[in-house]
Amino acid sequence: MPAPLEIGLLLFPAVTQLDLTGPYEVFARLPDTAVHVLGRTLEPVKSDRSLVLLPTLSLAECPPLDVILVPGGPGQQQLMEDDAVLDFLRAQAKGARYVTSVCTGALVLGAAGLLDGYKATTHWLSLPLLALFGAEPVAERFVVDRNRVTGGGVTAGIDFALKLAALLKGEAVAQSIQLQMEYDPRPPFASGSPGTAPAEITAAAREAGAPLQRERQALCERIAARRARAANSSTL
Repeated sequence: MPAPLEIGLLLFPAVTQLDLTGPYEVFARLPDTAVHVLGRTLEPVKSDRSLVLLPTLSLAECPPLDVILVPGGPGQQQLMEDDAVLDFLRAQAKGARYVTSVCTGALVLGAAGLLDGYKATTHWLSLPLLALFGAEPVAERFVVDRNRVTGGGVTAGIDFALKLAALLKGEAVAQSIQLQMEYDPRPPFASGSPGTAPAEITAAAREAGAPLQRERQALCERIAARRARAANSSTL
């Protein structure tokens, strides 16, 4: 009997919970699959909206993974300079079938050097920042480039996870999961992206997100510059 697929979802303080729980709902329905919620410790973790989540494994206990997923949320900024987490991701990526993210989790993959030369997506507000890490930003709900699979913001994690389910287990399995979940979105408003939302709604969202985005951009620029200096020194 073949070993089950091993899927690990990174959990950290101030995560956006739907970035994690949306894909979790899909992955947990895959046959012959073990799904792990990975924390630095097994202590409870509070999301950015104060929902408390429990890890099932610590990073130190984590087995080699077939799929590693990094969700997003304001807490991803701390991860981008967390050497223990970045080293964990690099180590897992070496043997993983798929290295993945949802929302601004892509910036963590970028900080770990795991998106160089790949097409990728993230939340629309942060999409331009991917280029700082050698990735090609693509404005889509999800992007598949070889074994990198990245999802857009928050709710796009469900679309992303269904696509990944199809890659892992076939389209019939993924479609069955979609039906089980009754995932048939018909939102009451056409304002789910900056391309369809009214201009004043998009402008207000940009203004509300501007302080966090300025912090994110400064952080990404600092990390990218540090990586460039390290690359230059290694060639001298």
